[in-house]
Amino acid sequence: MYTKKENVYKKLDELNVKYRKVDHKAVFTMEEMAELNLENEDEIVKNIFIRDDKKINYYLVLIAGNKRVNLKELRNNLRLRPLTFASEEDLEKYLGLHKGSVTVLGVLNDTNHIVKVLIDEDIKKFKEIGVHPNENTASIWLKLEDIEKILNYTENDYEFIKI
Repeated sequence: MYTKKENVYKKLDELNVKYRKVDHKAVFTMEEMAELNLENEDEIVKNIFIRDDKKINYYLVLIAGNKRVNLKELRNNLRLRPLTFASEEDLEKYLGLHKGSVTVLGVLNDTNHIVKVLIDEDIKKFKEIGVHPNENTASIWLKLEDIEKILNYTENDYEFIKI
């Protein structure tokens, strides 16, 4: 399991993924992230873990930190069943993560490839993307193509969407 940042760094190194890391105090919201005044803070993404009403399909949505997701609109645009936020139990079960540490790198723990990743098209404009390394006591910056490399490695489906 990749629940500790050191394990995530080791896996990224194995995959030849280049990243920059910054350790910081634990943060649980985008507002707390902003208070850290990190370099490139406008490229830190928000990660939202949702599921459909039947608890069959799970999605990890990556959006620019300053944006909001309307679940009803997302559902209609993607022709999905009704959506709601996944529980903390589901977050731990499928991504091995805890509230406040949600990140695309949680797919490293999704050995059954259950979670589909939905990436906001606007993220393509970012030079680098800031995410937690499965712990909310650090942030790392990596390129979008490296996130795609990780998703291909984990065999999780993903697509770019307009939010």
